[in-house]
Amino acid sequence: MKSIFITGAAAGIGKAIAEHFHANGWFVGLYDIDSAGVERLARELGKNALAGELDVTDIQAWKSQLDAFFKAAGNRLDALINNAGIIASGPFEDIPIERHEAIANINFAGMMKGCHAALPYLKQTPESCVVNIASASAMYGQPSLVSYAASKFAVRGFTEGLNLEWEAQGVRVVDVWPIFVQTAMVENMKAKSIKTMGVKLGPEDVAKVVEKAVKAGPKSHKVHWIVGADAKFINSIMGMFPNRLSRWINAKIGVGD
Repeated sequence: MKSIFITGAAAGIGKAIAEHFHANGWFVGLYDIDSAGVERLARELGKNALAGELDVTDIQAWKSQLDAFFKAAGNRLDALINNAGIIASGPFEDIPIERHEAIANINFAGMMKGCHAALPYLKQTPESCVVNIASASAMYGQPSLVSYAASKFAVRGFTEGLNLEWEAQGVRVVDVWPIFVQTAMVENMKAKSIKTMGVKLGPEDVAKVVEKAVKAGPKSHKVHWIVGADAKFINSIMGMFPNRLSRWINAKIGVGD
């Protein structure tokens, strides 16, 4: 039985990914700082689900939980899904610096620690992969979402580099770029871009793309998996035009009330 380790699994996208893979016969690891939430989900899923508390900024917690999961899953780790993340919206200077730091630490550094800790287990599992949940915000920096977008740019660059580096070790590394998804993260957001673009995706839409990314296999050289027609359209337009026009497009989408 294949196994998948998911962070931020208590709700939203992480929960949808867990439900999707469990329904398809995978052994799922549910990890979140919200231990009660993942334990509740594990009870709902029943057999072949293991829950644990995980602060992704804590490397020792990563090592402990990965080791326990690997053994429980029959000594295999087919997929690591780095989904845990937080957001803050509004003028940069109005958001406390501690929140900016937390965004960087959870969204990027937490993912980096997870990859570092997971490699020994991934290497022992043929055709294993890592899926990092990035964002359409990684296409161009977003006003009112400056730190969040920057963290997703970091995820993008990290994924691209590690995709090349770990290929020789038999571990595929990719990322998924959803645009706004209907989860608790987007509630009460103070960004014009969400008003301009709207929220058209649900967590299950992302889960389906994650499944495609995981199942693509070692012959696939696709690194960035974009979710949603709007995100695909924006990415294609930005790829065709110079930075000055990309800046103008993003200003129209995201600047103002």
